[in-house]
Amino acid sequence: MKFLHSADWQLGKPYGRFEPDLRAALTEARFDAVDAIGRAATEYGVGHVLVAGDIFDTEGPEDRTIVQAVSRMGRYGVKWWLLPGNHDFARNGGLWDRVRKRADERVEILAEPIPHEMEPGVWLLPAPLIHRHNIEDPTAQLDAMQTPGATLRIAIAHGSIRDFGSQGETRNQIAPDRAQRSNLDYLALGDWHGTLKVDPRTWYAGTPETDRFQRDEPGHALLVDLAAGREPEVTPIRTGRFQWLRCDWLVNDRAAFDAECASLLVGVDPAATLLQLTLAGITSLTDRIEMLGRLQDDLGHRLRFLDLRADNLVGRPNDGDLASLAVEGMLGVAAAKLTARIDGGGADASLAKRALERLFVEYSRQERA
Repeated sequence: MKFLHSADWQLGKPYGRFEPDLRAALTEARFDAVDAIGRAATEYGVGHVLVAGDIFDTEGPEDRTIVQAVSRMGRYGVKWWLLPGNHDFARNGGLWDRVRKRADERVEILAEPIPHEMEPGVWLLPAPLIHRHNIEDPTAQLDAMQTPGATLRIAIAHGSIRDFGSQGETRNQIAPDRAQRSNLDYLALGDWHGTLKVDPRTWYAGTPETDRFQRDEPGHALLVDLAAGREPEVTPIRTGRFQWLRCDWLVNDRAAFDAECASLLVGVDPAATLLQLTLAGITSLTDRIEMLGRLQDDLGHRLRFLDLRADNLVGRPNDGDLASLAVEGMLGVAAAKLTARIDGGGADASLAKRALERLFVEYSRQERA
């Protein structure tokens, strides 16, 4: 038995922090990920796609969002098994009734904890969420589910094996040994947005299209190969278009900075890359200004988005910098006093550093003008 395991599509996600053109591109990429999953199902010859919750970003998406989701799934000759999660939980008269009106028999909504025989002897045990947050383990009911003649027991749920902090739900806690407790051959989970192996039979697929800066492996679906009596074979399949990178660069001169830039550009598609970059180090004021200038005028334009954090990149004037200020009369006097404050340490040393940098920046701008 082979199938694809996906989760956390969050169709209709607004991306409010970005400019309209990028926001539209990121929104559309989430729909395109459905096509990527469908193409992967066709390529690998699987007949079922399990989506472990949060198919939609809210319980009240626009009609276009529902129609796009259903029409994209309808392009492929596979069965789509959709589990309500905490963003799109099941309730009477809600979202899932709207989806049913649009979908055909290839879309199965798992809004009730009722086992389904996917294929002869292969049973799917769903644990849908009927509230956004549950105090109890949503998978506890799996223990009692009857699967007559089962050769494989597959469960699908949405929740947290552990506390993921601000990037995951802290409620809907799932027992870490649920697969063993409920005699499962595989437990397909959603909620955590990166691919994560909990144990050989328990996996998070992660979101198929990356939607935040994180260090794990989002942007995939999982190809799962099951057989009775052995552990699952699980293979991540790339489905995402955009790459969200979080990088920390320690740079103490322009050469180190240029090397980091070159390494970054070799390894990514800049037009499909969003970068959260943190710079740290101690360098000359001249190098700092040139580095930030390149980020603003070159790298920032190549990448789809750049979120720069440079507070920990400290610029200190070298002898040449100070000499250029010393010939300017009162500017030179101010620079010397600020440098003395910096060298003396104390509570206002940090403020003096920023003031000296501002003095040098303004002087440099006047020189270029």
